[in-house]
Amino acid sequence: MIELEGLTKRYGEKVAVNNLTFTVRPGIVTGFLGPNGAGKSTTMRMMLGLDRPTAGDVRIDGKHYDRLKDPLKYIGALLDAKAMHGGRSAYNHLLCLAQSNGIAKKRVHEVLDTVGLTAVARKKAKGFSLGMGQRLGIAGALLGDPRILMFDEPVNGLDPEGIHWIRNLMKSLAAQGRTVFVSSHLMSEMALTAEHLVVIGQGRLLADTTMADFIARNSRSYVRIRTPQRERLLDVLYGAGITVVQTGSGTLEVDGGKPEHIGELAAQHQIVLHELSPQQASLEEAFMRLTAESVEYHAHSDAPPEEQAWGNDWRRS
Repeated sequence: MIELEGLTKRYGEKVAVNNLTFTVRPGIVTGFLGPNGAGKSTTMRMMLGLDRPTAGDVRIDGKHYDRLKDPLKYIGALLDAKAMHGGRSAYNHLLCLAQSNGIAKKRVHEVLDTVGLTAVARKKAKGFSLGMGQRLGIAGALLGDPRILMFDEPVNGLDPEGIHWIRNLMKSLAAQGRTVFVSSHLMSEMALTAEHLVVIGQGRLLADTTMADFIARNSRSYVRIRTPQRERLLDVLYGAGITVVQTGSGTLEVDGGKPEHIGELAAQHQIVLHELSPQQASLEEAFMRLTAESVEYHAHSDAPPEEQAWGNDWRRS
């Protein structure tokens, strides 16, 4: 378990992390999200004792990181896949970590096999691709067989097979009762991996909730309907007190409606439906909506004015 209480970090006048309080619990994958510059990396560095908080506290299984004996046996982390001596082989890199933490040599062979690097174990890390470097970093995180694991952008540089592998690895680690904390900008991947989300913006906590609740709270849900008997269905729905939005594409949208109820009404009046489907935003759309006011670095669009106007209307919604 990782516990943060009022965690704050200032660099001069700049407040990178502002009074963060949340708990990362075992048994589930917790996603850590935020726009660029939100303070995610700084927060993770403070968890590992790499940066000292200006105020507040962070504990790993009830202890400060610098009080952990053989820390790799408590918490394993991948923050930077390039943080290794390029002149060492993959095997020797892991062996140095093992020896400095009282970990048996046989464990080095086990984690190399787990991440699929056994065939290149004796090759120097400086010749590794980005994806291979990621795998070696993950091997280092797994080396002490820790109860807590932290991954910062773990799928960076991985091919589709590698992405599928790390996704299943994180889920299996959580299923074993371990604490798994992962930061990523790939929303589609996070939606498939995380069960719980912690979202920050400009160093402040914006959300600490389940994946399902986060999407429900920060998106519009509606029922989309297509029918060749549009006017008849409109009369029926209005008569039942149901508010309908007519779109330019010929479909009808009912905010917050239940498709079962709408389907029953259509059946009672012998109205043919070509589509009756509940719609909900993706994690990416919900994230963009919540963090719209917290984005520090804005890119400028070259889109035509009418498209930019549409985007501005969406941001105000």
